[in-house]
Amino acid sequence: MGRSFEVRKASMAKTAGAKIKVYSKYGKEIYVCAKNGGADPDMNLSLRHLITKAKKDQVPAHVIEKALDKASGGGGEDYVPARYEGFGPGGTSVIVDCLTDNGNRTYQDVRQCFVKTGAKIGVEGSVSHMFAHQAVFQFKGDDEEAILEALMMADCDVTDIELEDGVVTVYAPNTEFFKVKTALNAEFPELTLDVEEITFVPQNYVTVPEEDQEKFQKFLDMLDDCDDVQQVYHNAEQ
Repeated sequence: MGRSFEVRKASMAKTAGAKIKVYSKYGKEIYVCAKNGGADPDMNLSLRHLITKAKKDQVPAHVIEKALDKASGGGGEDYVPARYEGFGPGGTSVIVDCLTDNGNRTYQDVRQCFVKTGAKIGVEGSVSHMFAHQAVFQFKGDDEEAILEALMMADCDVTDIELEDGVVTVYAPNTEFFKVKTALNAEFPELTLDVEEITFVPQNYVTVPEEDQEKFQKFLDMLDDCDDVQQVYHNAEQ
């Protein structure tokens, strides 16, 4: 079989490993959301959105059902959110969101990602003021004025709306997420939302110097390998 088989096998293993991480992160997030707000998606809008997002990312139904069953059972782990901020390689600003059942372990794991790549973990608020906590929607379109008018008529608070290369991006305060989504679905029922999420949007982006790019990628890979890390936000130019 030779070298080509070994390369292919390693690639398949890496892909499988990445999928398992995605499934695990969604499973944990769905469990926490269902445990805190109820396991019925019709009554828990956050859970409904999360399940829809998981399905878009091809998370198997049995992973979703297992998380819901676990939450309905009333037992299981007691996860709490944890957020860490700091300065990554190349002058980047970074926010790391986690779900943890052991805060000390998670802090040490995240801190090591910073330390081992020459980065610096900061205190709460050290970089979050450089980001806007936004609801972001993205879809194919060519008339941002019609979209904006419809959202204004629905009394939605819109931060910004952009049209680029046939793609419309709507930004709104994070608290307006469900209101904007409902308005878009009602006014444009044929619309397919390619992106619908609450995220941290950098107010300014930085270009990572060439000499720091490998270190920055290592930093992201290390965070991705941390079981408790759910999301990583940064202001590096993509």
